[in-house]
Amino acid sequence: MSQTTNWYVVKASAGTCQILTDAELKSAPNSESWGPYATEGEAIAKRVGLIRAGKCQPA
Repeated sequence: MSQTTNWYVVKASAGTCQILTDAELKSAPNSESWGPYATEGEAIAKRVGLIRAGKCQPA
């Protein structure tokens, strides 16, 4: 049985946003997160939107 990977956009304490999988999200402390997204591309698009909206700083 194949396991689907969900993707999340997570805001770090420094104000930047990272894209993480389910497994990475469990071990990462975060203040705010968005998702899950079915593909990494969707998560990237959301991150770009959050940067444009001023919710995240570019890396």
